[in-house]
Amino acid sequence: MNSVLQPTIFSSEQTDEALLADEAQYCSFGDTVHYTDPPKLFDSCEGSYMFDTAGTPYLDLQMWYSAVNFGYANPRLNDALKQQIDRLPQVASQYLHREKIELAKTIAVDAEQKFGLPGRVHFNVGGAQAIEDSLKIVRNYTGGKSLMFAFEGGYHGRTLGASAITSSYRYRRRYGHFGERAKFMPYPYPFRRPKGMDKEEYGEYLVADFARLFETEYHGVWDPKVGECEYAAFYVEPLQGTGGYIVPPMNYFKGLKKVLDQHGVLMVSDEIQMGFYRTGKLWSIEHFGVTPDIIVFGKALTNGLNPLSGLWAREELINPEVFPPGSTHSTFNANPLGTAVALEAMHMMQETDYESMVMAKGAYFLEGLQDLQKRHKEIGDVDGLGLALRAEICTEDGFTPNKALVDRMVDIGLGAELEHNGRKMGLVLDIGGYYKNVITFAPSLHISTEEIDLGIALLDQMLIKAKRAG
Repeated sequence: MNSVLQPTIFSSEQTDEALLADEAQYCSFGDTVHYTDPPKLFDSCEGSYMFDTAGTPYLDLQMWYSAVNFGYANPRLNDALKQQIDRLPQVASQYLHREKIELAKTIAVDAEQKFGLPGRVHFNVGGAQAIEDSLKIVRNYTGGKSLMFAFEGGYHGRTLGASAITSSYRYRRRYGHFGERAKFMPYPYPFRRPKGMDKEEYGEYLVADFARLFETEYHGVWDPKVGECEYAAFYVEPLQGTGGYIVPPMNYFKGLKKVLDQHGVLMVSDEIQMGFYRTGKLWSIEHFGVTPDIIVFGKALTNGLNPLSGLWAREELINPEVFPPGSTHSTFNANPLGTAVALEAMHMMQETDYESMVMAKGAYFLEGLQDLQKRHKEIGDVDGLGLALRAEICTEDGFTPNKALVDRMVDIGLGAELEHNGRKMGLVLDIGGYYKNVITFAPSLHISTEEIDLGIALLDQMLIKAKRAG
């Protein structure tokens, strides 16, 4: 007798426990990261806060890896999405719509004003996909060269091409290589620089060490007889993101770009995490006085409301004669929901002095971290540029990485084991760094000084609790 499969009735009122049991059975673990055991469930969000299913507030100091620069449920950007849903929510990407064209023009005109170069904008749906598109542009322009320079500690995504230029072997180990390969160069990491050097000397030292590769053919990258480098481009993060929000010496990139230009190597600036005023500039590379050949962006472009990413490339690399229609394509690239929100976000950035606002708030936050550092010798280093800040957690010697302490801190924050004005609270942090011991702060650009003060106070509580638990 055949049995009939009965439909499953799903309830929106499932308990956290029931939902986590279903997640354990039905969800791939490969598309997420379980920072705590059990994993954390959230139910709503607003401004700088997320709320769990019990309504407990969690101050978020990482804002979805810097994808929500303009605060959760930003009314202006949410309204732009709602309006687009009612007008033109879908259109195939082989057709055009106003928002795509206006968004591309806005980004390209801004870049030309800043860098003095005409260029074009190409869209996709995620940061790694935009990196893939940039690799195609680079390879196409350089005659198919598939070798790239990239940084130790650099992160560019987990697709096959993007992971090939990401320095962690962990992301490639089970999949091997397909196409790109990278030569990983040391990133200027001031806190862990050689003794006896100041920051600027350290920057000069690393530039000179890179330039040494081109002194003779036997260093493996340069053919002096034809004046050609085997490597096509250098993929840089002006501030390292996953590597620990490292702020390099201010002279470093100017020196690096000079070497690249002398030897015909392109510079690709990965702004996926640091773009859209995270550091106080639209693009973080602006702080360093150099002009990149390609800028890759994503995340905060739509404030996390819709997947959209893209790149700007100078005209010689991307004009239709060298990169014609169909060179690379995605079903949902330049989708109207994403481009509508992104266009409104760009208008908002043009109308508001984010540079002054972010730099002032960043300086205030950094002062709070420096004060916290005086009270906790386990904070080995604090630094920041705009509202991209770091606190490196160490043992009592102030230098040896202390991942165990950081892990306890994260558990305490996501366990809502903190208090403010007699109310239970949580704190959302992101952890990065070469030794997974750096708290990387990427709060909402609209965070208030009161919320910054609260964040510092909660961090103080968290550190005290974590040290006692150890």
